Amino acid sequence: MFSWLKKDAVPSSPDELVLDPNNIPAHIAIIMDGNGRWAQKRHLPRVAGHKQGMDTVKTITIAASDLGVKVLTLYAFSTENWKRPEDEVNYLMKFPVDFFDTFVPDLIKNNVRVNVMGYLDQLPKQTQKAVYDAMADTKDCTGMVLNFALNYGSRAEITTAMTDIAKEVAAGQLKPDDITDDMISQHLMTASLGEYADPDLIIRTSGEERISNFLLWQMAYSEFVFMTPHWPEFTPELLQEAVYTYQHRKRRFGGLKNK
Repeated sequence: MFSWLKKDAVPSSPDELVLDPNNIPAHIAIIMDGNGRWAQKRHLPRVAGHKQGMDTVKTITIAASDLGVKVLTLYAFSTENWKRPEDEVNYLMKFPVDFFDTFVPDLIKNNVRVNVMGYLDQLPKQTQKAVYDAMADTKDCTGMVLNFALNYGSRAEITTAMTDIAKEVAAGQLKPDDITDDMISQHLMTASLGEYADPDLIIRTSGEERISNFLLWQMAYSEFVFMTPHWPEFTPELLQEAVYTYQHRKRRFGGLKNK
Protein backbone atom coordinates (compact mmCIF):
# COMPACT_ATOMS: atom_id res chain seq x y z
CA MET A 1 0.00 0.00 0.00
CA PHE A 2 2.68 2.48 0.95
CA SER A 3 5.04 1.64 -1.89
CA TRP A 4 3.43 4.45 -3.92
CA LEU A 5 5.07 7.15 -1.86
CA LYS A 6 8.45 8.47 -2.96
CA LYS A 7 11.28 9.47 -0.66
CA ASP A 8 9.14 9.72 2.46
CA ALA A 9 9.14 7.63 5.60
CA VAL A 10 5.86 5.74 5.88
CA PRO A 11 4.53 3.13 8.27
CA SER A 12 5.46 -0.47 7.62
CA SER A 13 1.85 -1.64 7.46
CA PRO A 14 -1.55 -0.07 6.72
CA ASP A 15 -2.66 -0.72 10.30
CA GLU A 16 -0.19 1.91 11.50
CA LEU A 17 -1.78 4.70 9.47
CA VAL A 18 -3.81 6.75 11.92
CA LEU A 19 -4.53 10.33 10.95
CA ASP A 20 -4.69 13.11 13.52
CA PRO A 21 -8.09 14.76 12.94
CA ASN A 22 -6.73 17.96 14.48
CA ASN A 23 -3.91 18.23 11.94
CA ILE A 24 -5.67 17.90 8.60
CA PRO A 25 -4.13 20.30 6.04
CA ALA A 26 -6.65 23.10 5.55
CA HIS A 27 -5.72 23.59 1.89
CA ILE A 28 -4.55 20.72 -0.31
CA ALA A 29 -3.47 21.47 -3.88
CA ILE A 30 -2.95 18.69 -6.41
CA ILE A 31 -1.09 18.69 -9.71
CA MET A 32 -3.11 15.97 -11.44
CA ASP A 33 -0.41 14.49 -13.64
CA GLY A 34 -0.33 11.36 -15.76
CA ASN A 35 -3.72 11.05 -17.49
CA GLY A 36 -2.13 10.66 -20.91
CA ARG A 37 0.53 8.23 -19.74
CA TRP A 38 -2.09 6.13 -17.94
CA ALA A 39 -3.98 5.83 -21.23
CA GLN A 40 -0.90 5.13 -23.35
CA LYS A 41 0.15 2.29 -21.04
CA ARG A 42 -3.21 0.71 -21.86
CA HIS A 43 -2.97 1.47 -25.59
CA LEU A 44 -5.86 3.92 -25.29
CA PRO A 45 -6.16 7.46 -26.69
CA ARG A 46 -4.97 10.19 -24.33
CA VAL A 47 -8.50 11.52 -23.92
CA ALA A 48 -9.46 8.20 -22.31
CA GLY A 49 -7.03 9.06 -19.54
CA HIS A 50 -8.67 12.44 -19.06
CA LYS A 51 -12.09 10.78 -18.86
CA GLN A 52 -10.85 8.39 -16.18
CA GLY A 53 -9.17 11.32 -14.47
CA MET A 54 -12.52 13.11 -14.29
CA ASP A 55 -13.94 10.19 -12.33
CA THR A 56 -10.95 10.38 -10.00
CA VAL A 57 -11.65 14.08 -9.40
CA LYS A 58 -15.15 13.18 -8.23
CA THR A 59 -13.87 10.47 -5.88
CA ILE A 60 -11.08 12.56 -4.38
CA THR A 61 -13.30 15.61 -3.93
CA ILE A 62 -15.67 13.69 -1.67
CA ALA A 63 -12.76 11.99 0.13
CA ALA A 64 -11.09 15.34 0.85
CA SER A 65 -14.35 16.81 2.07
CA ASP A 66 -14.89 13.83 4.38
CA LEU A 67 -11.38 14.32 5.81
CA GLY A 68 -12.23 17.89 6.79
CA VAL A 69 -10.14 19.70 4.18
CA LYS A 70 -11.26 23.33 3.78
CA VAL A 71 -9.97 23.94 0.23
CA LEU A 72 -9.04 21.44 -2.47
CA THR A 73 -7.30 23.11 -5.42
CA LEU A 74 -6.93 21.04 -8.59
CA TYR A 75 -4.66 22.07 -11.45
CA ALA A 76 -7.01 21.26 -14.32
CA PHE A 77 -5.58 23.21 -17.28
CA SER A 78 -2.55 25.47 -17.46
CA THR A 79 -1.92 28.46 -19.70
CA GLU A 80 0.72 26.28 -21.39
CA ASN A 81 -1.68 23.40 -22.11
CA TRP A 82 -3.00 25.16 -25.21
CA LYS A 83 0.12 23.78 -26.94
CA ARG A 84 -1.26 20.24 -26.74
CA PRO A 85 -2.93 18.47 -29.71
CA GLU A 86 -6.17 20.15 -30.79
CA ASP A 87 -8.39 17.14 -30.10
CA GLU A 88 -7.01 16.86 -26.56
CA VAL A 89 -7.50 20.58 -25.88
CA ASN A 90 -11.06 20.38 -27.23
CA TYR A 91 -11.79 17.49 -24.88
CA LEU A 92 -10.31 19.34 -21.92
CA MET A 93 -12.47 22.35 -22.72
CA LYS A 94 -15.51 20.05 -22.56
CA PHE A 95 -14.36 18.72 -19.19
CA PRO A 96 -16.18 21.36 -17.08
CA VAL A 97 -19.38 20.89 -19.11
CA ASP A 98 -19.51 17.12 -18.62
CA PHE A 99 -18.08 17.21 -15.10
CA PHE A 100 -20.42 19.78 -13.60
CA ASP A 101 -23.45 18.44 -15.47
CA THR A 102 -23.14 15.15 -13.62
CA PHE A 103 -21.45 16.17 -10.38
CA VAL A 104 -23.07 19.39 -9.14
CA PRO A 105 -25.93 17.54 -7.38
CA ASP A 106 -23.37 15.48 -5.44
CA LEU A 107 -21.40 18.61 -4.61
CA ILE A 108 -24.51 20.27 -3.21
CA LYS A 109 -25.39 17.11 -1.29
CA ASN A 110 -21.91 17.18 0.28
CA ASN A 111 -22.06 20.96 0.91
CA VAL A 112 -19.08 21.62 -1.43
CA ARG A 113 -18.76 25.03 -3.09
CA VAL A 114 -17.13 25.40 -6.51
CA ASN A 115 -14.60 28.13 -7.23
CA VAL A 116 -12.65 28.46 -10.47
CA MET A 117 -9.58 30.66 -10.91
CA GLY A 118 -7.70 31.46 -14.09
CA TYR A 119 -8.10 33.51 -17.23
CA LEU A 120 -11.69 32.40 -17.73
CA ASP A 121 -12.48 35.02 -20.37
CA GLN A 122 -10.15 33.15 -22.76
CA LEU A 123 -12.15 29.91 -22.52
CA PRO A 124 -14.81 28.83 -25.03
CA LYS A 125 -18.24 30.27 -24.25
CA GLN A 126 -19.71 26.86 -23.45
CA THR A 127 -16.90 26.20 -20.97
CA GLN A 128 -17.36 29.60 -19.36
CA LYS A 129 -21.08 28.97 -18.95
CA ALA A 130 -20.50 25.60 -17.30
CA VAL A 131 -17.99 27.14 -14.89
CA TYR A 132 -20.14 30.11 -13.90
CA ASP A 133 -23.27 27.95 -13.60
CA ALA A 134 -21.46 25.56 -11.24
CA MET A 135 -20.24 28.43 -9.07
CA ALA A 136 -23.75 29.90 -8.98
CA ASP A 137 -25.41 26.57 -8.23
CA THR A 138 -23.11 25.86 -5.27
CA LYS A 139 -22.75 29.41 -3.93
CA ASP A 140 -24.77 28.67 -0.79
CA CYS A 141 -22.68 25.63 0.19
CA THR A 142 -20.65 26.26 3.33
CA GLY A 143 -18.34 23.25 3.41
CA MET A 144 -15.16 22.54 1.46
CA VAL A 145 -14.24 24.74 -1.50
CA LEU A 146 -13.43 22.79 -4.66
CA ASN A 147 -11.11 25.25 -6.37
CA PHE A 148 -10.19 24.54 -9.99
CA ALA A 149 -7.16 26.21 -11.58
CA LEU A 150 -8.39 26.44 -15.18
CA ASN A 151 -6.40 28.26 -17.85
CA TYR A 152 -4.13 29.21 -14.98
CA GLY A 153 -0.43 29.98 -14.89
CA SER A 154 1.34 31.36 -11.85
CA ARG A 155 3.79 33.63 -13.67
CA ALA A 156 0.92 35.20 -15.61
CA GLU A 157 -1.04 35.55 -12.36
CA ILE A 158 1.86 37.34 -10.65
CA THR A 159 2.44 39.54 -13.70
CA THR A 160 -1.23 40.54 -13.72
CA ALA A 161 -1.09 41.32 -10.00
CA MET A 162 2.02 43.47 -10.43
CA THR A 163 0.41 45.32 -13.33
CA ASP A 164 -2.69 46.06 -11.26
CA ILE A 165 -0.59 47.32 -8.35
CA ALA A 166 1.51 49.48 -10.69
CA LYS A 167 -1.67 51.05 -12.06
CA GLU A 168 -2.79 51.88 -8.53
CA VAL A 169 0.58 53.50 -7.83
CA ALA A 170 0.43 55.47 -11.09
CA ALA A 171 -3.08 56.67 -10.22
CA GLY A 172 -1.89 57.91 -6.84
CA GLN A 173 -4.07 55.39 -5.00
CA LEU A 174 -1.06 53.64 -3.54
CA LYS A 175 2.49 54.49 -2.52
CA PRO A 176 5.35 52.08 -3.31
CA ASP A 177 6.09 51.82 0.41
CA ASP A 178 2.54 50.55 0.95
CA ILE A 179 3.22 47.36 -0.99
CA THR A 180 3.45 44.36 1.34
CA ASP A 181 3.27 40.58 1.07
CA ASP A 182 -0.36 40.72 2.17
CA MET A 183 -1.19 43.32 -0.46
CA ILE A 184 0.35 41.21 -3.21
CA SER A 185 -1.61 38.18 -1.98
CA GLN A 186 -4.80 40.22 -2.15
CA HIS A 187 -4.15 40.86 -5.85
CA LEU A 188 -3.71 37.17 -6.69
CA MET A 189 -6.39 34.79 -7.91
CA THR A 190 -6.47 32.95 -4.59
CA ALA A 191 -7.48 36.07 -2.66
CA SER A 192 -11.11 34.93 -2.40
CA LEU A 193 -9.95 31.91 -0.39
CA GLY A 194 -9.07 34.21 2.50
CA GLU A 195 -7.05 32.59 5.28
CA TYR A 196 -6.81 29.39 3.22
CA ALA A 197 -5.24 31.05 0.16
CA ASP A 198 -1.86 29.32 0.60
CA PRO A 199 -1.79 25.51 0.33
CA ASP A 200 -0.48 23.55 3.31
CA LEU A 201 0.12 20.44 1.21
CA ILE A 202 0.87 20.07 -2.50
CA ILE A 203 0.62 16.63 -4.08
CA ARG A 204 1.89 15.72 -7.52
CA THR A 205 1.05 12.38 -9.08
CA SER A 206 2.75 10.33 -11.80
CA GLY A 207 6.25 10.41 -10.30
CA GLU A 208 7.21 13.83 -11.64
CA GLU A 209 8.95 16.22 -9.24
CA ARG A 210 8.48 19.74 -10.59
CA ILE A 211 6.17 22.69 -10.02
CA SER A 212 4.94 23.40 -13.56
CA ASN A 213 4.12 27.07 -12.98
CA PHE A 214 1.63 26.34 -10.20
CA LEU A 215 0.96 28.64 -7.21
CA LEU A 216 4.54 29.93 -7.16
CA TRP A 217 3.80 32.72 -4.67
CA GLN A 218 1.35 30.77 -2.54
CA MET A 219 3.54 27.70 -2.04
CA ALA A 220 6.27 29.53 -0.11
CA TYR A 221 5.84 27.22 2.91
CA SER A 222 3.85 24.35 1.48
CA GLU A 223 4.78 20.74 2.14
CA PHE A 224 5.29 18.60 -0.98
CA VAL A 225 4.47 14.95 -1.50
CA PHE A 226 5.35 13.35 -4.85
CA MET A 227 3.57 10.09 -5.58
CA THR A 228 4.16 7.45 -8.24
CA PRO A 229 0.63 6.56 -9.46
CA HIS A 230 -0.84 8.39 -12.42
CA TRP A 231 -3.82 10.58 -11.58
CA PRO A 232 -6.45 8.07 -12.84
CA GLU A 233 -5.02 5.58 -10.31
CA PHE A 234 -5.19 7.99 -7.38
CA THR A 235 -7.45 6.79 -4.55
CA PRO A 236 -8.79 8.09 -1.23
CA GLU A 237 -6.30 5.73 0.47
CA LEU A 238 -3.42 7.44 -1.34
CA LEU A 239 -4.79 10.83 -0.31
CA GLN A 240 -4.75 9.64 3.28
CA GLU A 241 -1.14 8.47 2.87
CA ALA A 242 -0.16 11.93 1.64
CA VAL A 243 -1.91 13.53 4.61
CA TYR A 244 -0.18 11.07 6.93
CA THR A 245 3.18 12.12 5.49
CA TYR A 246 2.23 15.78 5.92
CA GLN A 247 1.34 15.18 9.56
CA HIS A 248 4.78 13.75 10.24
CA ARG A 249 6.64 16.74 8.85
CA LYS A 250 7.93 19.53 11.11
CA ARG A 251 6.70 22.83 9.75
CA ARG A 252 8.90 25.65 11.04
CA PHE A 253 8.06 28.43 8.55
CA GLY A 254 11.66 29.59 8.59
CA GLY A 255 11.98 29.60 12.36
CA LEU A 256 12.69 27.03 15.07
CA LYS A 257 10.28 25.01 17.15
CA ASN A 258 10.90 23.71 20.62
CA LYS A 259 11.19 19.94 20.80
